[in-house]
Amino acid sequence: MTKPKTKTVNDFSRCLDPLDMDATLIAVIEMSQSSWLVAGIVPGVERQPLKKLAIDEDALLSLLKRWRAEAEKNGHRITRIAVAFEAGHDGFWLARWLAAQGIEAHVIHASSVAVTREHRRAKTDRLDTELLKRGFLGWLRGERGHCKMVAVPTLAEEDAKRPSRERETLVGEASRIITRIKSAFVRLGIRSFNPKLKAAAARLETLRTPEGAPIPPNTLAALKRDLERHQIVKKQIRELEQTRLEILTQAPAKGPNVMVLLLARVIGIGVETADMLVREVLSRTMRDRRAVARYAGLTGSPDESGAKRRDKGLARSGNARVRHGMIQLAWRFLLFQKDSALAQWYRQRTANAPSTRKPLIVALARKLLIALWRLARDGVVPEGVQLRPAA
Repeated sequence: MTKPKTKTVNDFSRCLDPLDMDATLIAVIEMSQSSWLVAGIVPGVERQPLKKLAIDEDALLSLLKRWRAEAEKNGHRITRIAVAFEAGHDGFWLARWLAAQGIEAHVIHASSVAVTREHRRAKTDRLDTELLKRGFLGWLRGERGHCKMVAVPTLAEEDAKRPSRERETLVGEASRIITRIKSAFVRLGIRSFNPKLKAAAARLETLRTPEGAPIPPNTLAALKRDLERHQIVKKQIRELEQTRLEILTQAPAKGPNVMVLLLARVIGIGVETADMLVREVLSRTMRDRRAVARYAGLTGSPDESGAKRRDKGLARSGNARVRHGMIQLAWRFLLFQKDSALAQWYRQRTANAPSTRKPLIVALARKLLIALWRLARDGVVPEGVQLRPAA
């Protein structure tokens, strides 16, 4: 059992390895929270087997070995086992585990599988496995348009994304706590108090409503708990930021850290934004600039039929974190890099058309992401962009 190794660019829309149906065992897995439904195409076996398993990787491996034995019993020597399943709740651990067992594992982009457009289409796990088999088989034959695969990250690559994503969650939690506290104050008629102050909890008992009454006891207790929770969240955010800076200081030339420090030299980009962009998109192997923009979901979705020509807006099919971060960075870029070619391009097109500022900020975000990708990959500094001195 061998896994073909084809050296090629990152192209997940089709398989470039030749497919030998007489020597390839194909299996797809419909995964759920309680069980796995495995469907196979076994050479030499007319029936297409279907087996429901508990969530057990060893049972899956035993099933694949049994199907291989059936094929070899019918005179077909299996040299390749290809397994695919949709990306979802289970992540990529199964793909990594199967690869460690010498099995070719692929993760299908869930939205790339074509389904019927009937208003009420039948949907069962058995029907889903048929769709997966049809799409996966076409992909293995090297035909485009059947389905697309997702790059399977290593465990270290997945773990490297955790600090940035955890910080994003904590920042959102801190904002929700402050919003809840401010809403309580507004409800009481108190508008001159800043809950972000360090001494906010100690000053709560001194506050008075417009009627001169103190804060009611239950509301006061809830506000104290919220302020305590806010301090804990802020402490965790500081710990994450400090740990990131220590890692960059201790190993500045290690892996993606080089890209992070290079991007952080661009005036207007902080360490947090640089780390997010590198971990989420810039450290990946992208085919070209169009693939970079498409991964971030910063491309359009045209709607053309006959004489009708219109655009439905952003595709929003890529990485939402990168898309949101780049749109925010684009607005910030206009403030800190006013003399850059990208900022001048934006101002020239919006000077006499203020209503186009929002649509064009998306175009600026796309251009800026591609420029940063070239900076991180090839070291090409965008025209007119100012850099901080190297440390």
